Amino acid sequence: MNLIKMAERFVHLHLHSEYSLLDGACRIADIPAFALKMGHDAVAITDHGVMYGVIDFYKSCKKAGIKPIIGCEFYVAPDSRFDKDRTLGRNNHLILLAKNMAGYHNLMILDSKAFTEGFYSKPRIDLELLKEHSEGLICLSACLAGYIPQAIIAGDYNGAEEYAKELLSIFGKGNFYLELQDHALPDQQVVNEALRTMSLRCDIPMVATNDVHYLRKEDCEPQAILMCIQ
Repeated sequence: MNLIKMAERFVHLHLHSEYSLLDGACRIADIPAFALKMGHDAVAITDHGVMYGVIDFYKSCKKAGIKPIIGCEFYVAPDSRFDKDRTLGRNNHLILLAKNMAGYHNLMILDSKAFTEGFYSKPRIDLELLKEHSEGLICLSACLAGYIPQAIIAGDYNGAEEYAKELLSIFGKGNFYLELQDHALPDQQVVNEALRTMSLRCDIPMVATNDVHYLRKEDCEPQAILMCIQ
């Protein structure tokens, strides 16, 4: 497949709508038409820790004639979701996408339990929940806030690789991808190089994403204002 064909098939799999509160500035009503304008035939929604927008997103995509991909960028507790102790460390991000109805049901279960069992500053899941509710889901290793990129930045390549292998064992071959992003950040260059090595060593495929928080270049200022309010 040549580069032109690859570019034609690009689909955004990491996108934050207005329901990533005080962070995402993509209006759900505008996402499908803009994706079509850019030549895409599908687009995902992956709001931070919530699924409030998925019904409106699904309906808007169907009306516009573009395939909706339902997902969420989950917060993963450093250990158990039941531990409520700030000294344990930061929550890590993880992208989950539903590939069928079973996956959608598991997304809803995970998100519900993130609030009812794991909430501590953020709605959180853990690896135990992922093992119980992995059917029908595709997992991406997330942005720089994911466990694997954070371990790489900290110089713990072995820890990053072990975590990747654990996710691979949970979701299975073909359902877990190492996520490459390039927003001209120095840390991303380091992470991407390590992920390429990891992909070859562990036979884990890679996927390119863009951590979308707004649709147009001129929307950067309103999005920055949201972040300041946050």
